[in-house]
Amino acid sequence: MAHPEFANLRRALLLAACMLFAALPVRGETIYTFSVVPQFERRVLFGIWQPIVDELEKRTGARFQLTTSLSVSDYERDVHRGVYDFIYVNPYVMPNIEEQPGYVPLIRDRKPLRGILVVRKDSPVRKVEELQGKTLAVPSMSALGASLLLRAELDRQYKVKTQVVLAKTHSSVFLHVVNGFADAGGSVQKALSEQDQRVRDALRVLYQTSEVPSHPLAAHQRVPAALREQVRKAFLDLSATPQGRELLGKIPMQEAVAASSEDYRPLRALKLESYLQP
Repeated sequence: MAHPEFANLRRALLLAACMLFAALPVRGETIYTFSVVPQFERRVLFGIWQPIVDELEKRTGARFQLTTSLSVSDYERDVHRGVYDFIYVNPYVMPNIEEQPGYVPLIRDRKPLRGILVVRKDSPVRKVEELQGKTLAVPSMSALGASLLLRAELDRQYKVKTQVVLAKTHSSVFLHVVNGFADAGGSVQKALSEQDQRVRDALRVLYQTSEVPSHPLAAHQRVPAALREQVRKAFLDLSATPQGRELLGKIPMQEAVAASSEDYRPLRALKLESYLQP
């Protein structure tokens, strides 16, 4: 295990590199950072998003560098610092990053987001009430469907409190449950659908949360307004073609629609801040 001082130094260097690379002119050409919340392990994430980014380059004429962080928590910390030019981010974060550091939502999936609670298929747990005091793996404390909304509904509707285990990514949540490191896991249906068949076959969805707006793709206000609109149009045009629907379906995003700040501001009324702690 790396010494904490070296781990902190490594993270500081990575963050500095990302910030230097954001909208970096190279031989007269600007490269924009395009960053995605690490819902899946890195290989899967880049396999899904790199073809989409390549298509955006063809359709807009702009250059993008696909990047991410090692964990959901690290990613959201970087987002709040305005490190990236374009982001695909937790819906609950969106209302808090509009004014500072200044992100504008561009598109989202028409289909809403639902959090899910999974257990092993052979688990004796049949009702959420049976999870009282049990361990619950989540990708991050601030994940909307996978943690905040899920834990709030367990508490408010069923009076169930769990012991939270931070798994750092959605893929890791599922592996925690499959391997018996947690009694249950919080995630979203989209992330579950992208797992290997053997993982999906080993799990059972015990509970689904209420619906909330899906993850937005947003752009920092430093990105020229014309390019923001080009990227929005490129996604909408992609969603209107069979090839594009196949690419976006792997996110998965079933149908891209224009997003606005008004879509996400009602999330504040859920008052989930108390669930940011274990």
